[in-house]
Amino acid sequence: MSSQRAGVSARGRTSGPTTSRGHDAWVGGGGYHRRVPRPFSPSTPQIRAQQWVARALDALPPAVQIRLSRRPPVQLDGDTLAPEVQLGLALLARRRQPPPETLTPAEARLNRRRLAAVYAGKPTPVGAVADLELDGAVPLRARHYVPAELGGPHPLLVYYHGGGFTYGDLDTHDGVCRILCRHAGAHVLAIDYRLAPEHPFPAAVEDARTALSWAFANAERLGADPRRVGVGGDSAGGNLATVVAQHAARHEGPSPVLQLLIYPATDFTKRRRSRELFGDGFLLTNSEMDWFETNYLGSDLAHAADPRASPLLADDLSGLAPALVVTAAFDPLRAQGEEYAQALHEAGTPVTLRRFPGFIHAFTAGAGVSRSARDALIEIAGATRAMFAAAR
Repeated sequence: MSSQRAGVSARGRTSGPTTSRGHDAWVGGGGYHRRVPRPFSPSTPQIRAQQWVARALDALPPAVQIRLSRRPPVQLDGDTLAPEVQLGLALLARRRQPPPETLTPAEARLNRRRLAAVYAGKPTPVGAVADLELDGAVPLRARHYVPAELGGPHPLLVYYHGGGFTYGDLDTHDGVCRILCRHAGAHVLAIDYRLAPEHPFPAAVEDARTALSWAFANAERLGADPRRVGVGGDSAGGNLATVVAQHAARHEGPSPVLQLLIYPATDFTKRRRSRELFGDGFLLTNSEMDWFETNYLGSDLAHAADPRASPLLADDLSGLAPALVVTAAFDPLRAQGEEYAQALHEAGTPVTLRRFPGFIHAFTAGAGVSRSARDALIEIAGATRAMFAAAR
């Protein structure tokens, strides 16, 4: 597929594979400069110590975890909060960190990066990792993960990170993308789209569409199968993934072969029961979600009803790529994701819904230190592998 068809230049600065030592180097080749980046890893003794503690607490017996949380087991809406999650939430509460919505966006982003570093764990090995800059109306940073498996060409998953459209970046989701790459047997192209409030709606949507077009135009150059390009993301990124899938299906552009939607936000127009049940005390809070919404959509109420912001409200959900929708039992966004899965099913779009019991929003981010979160993410990656295989 040519760059002209995608409407996006295929030129861009790329970086070469991460070496085992993770040193920095510049090499030339093919008209591109390539920089070998250091693997994303904690860089301070304090973060490394917090990582060690997090892993040790995760390894404790469930009864001990409950005792250390200083609360009885949390049971709500027919499910029981996982003991390691209950302990983690209790420890976060004891730290008395200021809520993100009380900080400036820059301060909130820094805090989120620090928290992500604690839960990142040891980088999962993959075949290679390269930083890229995607040409377009607005140049976008991206990171390309290459699977280590033999054979190929392997499929390509374009991945949009979560963070309420306000924070998150290539490093905060490096661990998630590595696990998806390794266990889905797919190239992963992570996208660093513009963030609100500096760049409100629809900037992130425009960047997501640009990235998907670039991926289709350049999949073969990346070593991926241009016939098997999928989209995925978590939370806000899940929103962007399905919005671009809808756009591709309705505007005769190349369409992705699958959608991986991990606890996606799908409707800004109303609150649902899961938000009332889990909107306080389970990491993602009502006040934080209100802050995200204001940052992203601003004061124009019409934006909330725009299907590019609330994809559940689209007039037609038929003919879209098969979807895997992942939700968490104690997530305030649970109902949005599950209603979207139901709407896809009723429209005739193939969909699989997987609710993980005991988990909260953003559980995949803990896969670096939590065995259960890692197992869940590996399961998600395996399901993604099967969907790509069915798309041959």
